[in-house]
Amino acid sequence: MTAITTDRNTPYKDPFIVSVPLAAGVTVLAGTMAVANADGFCEMAKTADDLTYLGRFDEAVDNSIGDDGDKTAQVRRKKVFCWDNHGADPVTQASLGQLCYIVDNQTVAATDGTGTRSAAGIVLVIDSDGVWVE
Repeated sequence: MTAITTDRNTPYKDPFIVSVPLAAGVTVLAGTMAVANADGFCEMAKTADDLTYLGRFDEAVDNSIGDDGDKTAQVRRKKVFCWDNHGADPVTQASLGQLCYIVDNQTVAATDGTGTRSAAGIVLVIDSDGVWVE
């Protein structure tokens, strides 16, 4: 391509809510933690070492009988979400500004569970509501 010399109407997408392709055979629930699996398809969070945290599902979608990418779901990103704190491996004040880790579709923990959990994000606040994760 050649550099342009006039204004350009550059396409863009809102980075706060994105439509993501769902993994085969999954149903996702609104308000749960959204992750991408190793193949790049979205599902609800669970304990696994190969997931990428995306944000929170804004809607419930049933792709239980579909293949990878047959359906999409809206995922809210670029926010700070409050997740439950894991009782056996709790995120504490000492975790402020550090990574926390995915336990299930609504819970985070302080450690990676000896390499069995994927990172959820950075801990911003720990309070009576839970762990606020960026």
